[in-house]
Amino acid sequence: MVRRPEFSLRNTIFIRLIVTFLLIMVPVALLGIYIYHWGIRTASEDISKTAVSQISFYLNDLENEIERMKLLQYSFVEDADLNNLAIIWESMGDIERMESINSVLGRAITMQNSSDYILDVNVHIRAIGKTISAIYGVKDFDEKRYEAMRALLGKQTQLTDWEGHLLLIAAKPAGTIEREPLFIVEIGLDNLKLQEALQQFNVYPDSSAVLITGHAGLVLVSGQGVGRTKDVEEQLKNELSKIADGNSESLELEGRSYFVSHAYSSHLDMSIYRFIPELIVRRPLDKFYIWAWLFAFVSLIIIMVYALSTYKFIHKPLLKLVKGFRRLESGDLELAIAHDANDEFRYIYARFNQMVANLRTLIDQVYKQKILAQRSELKQLQSQINPHFLYNSFFIINTMAKRGDNERIEQFSVQLGEYFQFVTRNASDEVTLKQEIHHAKMYTEIQKLRFSRRIQVRFDDLPAAFEEILIPRLIVQPIIENAFEHSLEKMARNGFISVQFERFEDWACIIVEDNGNSLSNEELERISLAIAYQDDKSETTGMVNIHRRLVITFGEGSGLYITRGELGGIRVTIRVPLGEG
Repeated sequence: MVRRPEFSLRNTIFIRLIVTFLLIMVPVALLGIYIYHWGIRTASEDISKTAVSQISFYLNDLENEIERMKLLQYSFVEDADLNNLAIIWESMGDIERMESINSVLGRAITMQNSSDYILDVNVHIRAIGKTISAIYGVKDFDEKRYEAMRALLGKQTQLTDWEGHLLLIAAKPAGTIEREPLFIVEIGLDNLKLQEALQQFNVYPDSSAVLITGHAGLVLVSGQGVGRTKDVEEQLKNELSKIADGNSESLELEGRSYFVSHAYSSHLDMSIYRFIPELIVRRPLDKFYIWAWLFAFVSLIIIMVYALSTYKFIHKPLLKLVKGFRRLESGDLELAIAHDANDEFRYIYARFNQMVANLRTLIDQVYKQKILAQRSELKQLQSQINPHFLYNSFFIINTMAKRGDNERIEQFSVQLGEYFQFVTRNASDEVTLKQEIHHAKMYTEIQKLRFSRRIQVRFDDLPAAFEEILIPRLIVQPIIENAFEHSLEKMARNGFISVQFERFEDWACIIVEDNGNSLSNEELERISLAIAYQDDKSETTGMVNIHRRLVITFGEGSGLYITRGELGGIRVTIRVPLGEG
């Protein structure tokens, strides 16, 4: 009984495996640390990108809303009633004045109601000494506010910050730049509504959103995370100006760390900053850090135990089996695999060894049977040709006997005897191409006795390189016979058969062509299809017979190829490998 090898720590392969696993797990541990920091960075970037995307989207909406207000404001500036009040007030009657004022007031109220962001709409008309407000109605002209608005017209951007409010200002010029405007239309935005809109970004505890106009203009703060003292506002203006548009950075504010995301609108000259406490990002990742290391430690133990047991009980036996199959693929049929352990692999190895033994026996049997079957089929196909020619020969003798042509009968009998001597004297399945062509020429001499001068046959010289090619017997003569019997038999004169020899790459080609005119395109296609798609159930006579014998002997690529020739009849190309011989 063979003793099983003892497992020992001193085993060299085992030590190598331990070292290999350590070399694998150290990078895994380092990768875990990297993944942790990468997770913090990625989570921060994702939150920041989301925050930037949200506030950028909001700014875009706000831009569209402000643009819509500007369009309404410019339309208001061109209002006919408003212009009449400013230009022809003195010539208007009391009723007409009242109607125009009411019309302007109504339009101001409509504009004020068109957006939640609009607090009030004021129209200052010095010519009539009135200020028309959407909230307060018609009141005395506000000289102070008018002059402030007039001073802001020259340096006005899209939005104007005045006394803690954002304004949109438009004026109707009086003709020249130096003259004061006919009137000023002022739209005041609602700070409370803007702060309420910023509140949508405060989805995390202690988070905030800050809106700043210009570089140090109006500051609106929403949320509980950022204080609203002047000191805090000053710190915000100084620190936030360093954060580029579309970026996020960490910021220490009032003892807390924040991720601050910034989006800027050049159209409005407005920035929105979103403050998210860093703890919001790190808190779930801290748990991940602990679980990741615990998982890595447990995984290390499981992988080591599993790898060692798998290597010993599965990998090594499988490797032995794979090597056995590789030796079997290389042709080694004498191998046998031994296995000491009483497990499933012992059964597999025993079956493998039995399979190899059976394979050796089956290969010998199947190989011999295949050779015998091919030779038997080849003999059968050849035997189908000989009676066919014999029947035709007896018919020719019968015809000449009826005519009393004894001299030709004697000549024909000698040629026929020589013909059958060629067929029967050699037990070999193959002959040289030189012998086959000689036999075909003798056959044409026999046919000349029947067809006299009606049909001419021309043989080209057989190339010396073709002479010793071994081919199955009777592959050329039946093609010539087919031309006599089916293509040229009914022609009264000028029948012609050509036998040529060509080389095509590594193939020797024997080309038999006639000038018969009785072959239709449909019949030609039927013959070609019968040869191309012949199978075991196909008819095994005629051209299909010859094609099949050639394929059995030489394999794919050899056989018959049927086309219509230049002479008008059928063109049969017999292709055999040039290297056979």
